[in-house]
Amino acid sequence: MNQADMSRADMNAAPGLLVVTGPPGSGKSTVSEALADRWEPSVLVEGDAFFAFLRRGSIAPWLPESHTQNDTTIRAAAAAAGRFAAGGMTVVYDGVVGPWFLPAFAALAGIDVIDYVVILPPVETCLDRVATRTGHGFTDLDAARHMHDDFVRATAPGSNPPGVVLTDLPDDVAGVTDTILAAVASGRARYKVDG
Repeated sequence: MNQADMSRADMNAAPGLLVVTGPPGSGKSTVSEALADRWEPSVLVEGDAFFAFLRRGSIAPWLPESHTQNDTTIRAAAAAAGRFAAGGMTVVYDGVVGPWFLPAFAALAGIDVIDYVVILPPVETCLDRVATRTGHGFTDLDAARHMHDDFVRATAPGSNPPGVVLTDLPDDVAGVTDTILAAVASGRARYKVDG
């Protein structure tokens, strides 16, 4: 597909809500920024920003005892993303929303259809990125490995994961972005909310 065709595909394939997810270090934040720049009007909802709203008594979200806090925080983020989408904006949601939580996330967003993409590079790539990135509060390699394992299990062959799972990724942001746009345009990333 040439650049002019890709630009037309971008506009024709503009989702209401596109969830870009994966384990820490998968590249979802960088790719989500590039995706949000493809549409107008667009909104980038950064799931991590909702954890920054937690003030006193917050628990590091990668610890097992943070489950209730995380559930509440992701529900608030889903509701916000859904409101922007219901207002006619293309929303790119960047955050950890595993297939196990997608039905609840989608229902809380309050819209009928979302697009869902899991970015899942090899664990070594994710761990290297977590270990070497700067300006990010998350540096726990054991937790990153655990979350990567969770995504691998939830998207394993035969598990019938929702949306599209991208494991064989181009090395550049533009290439990953184009791969996601193609999945959205083809309908492969589509997830219909039950009931």
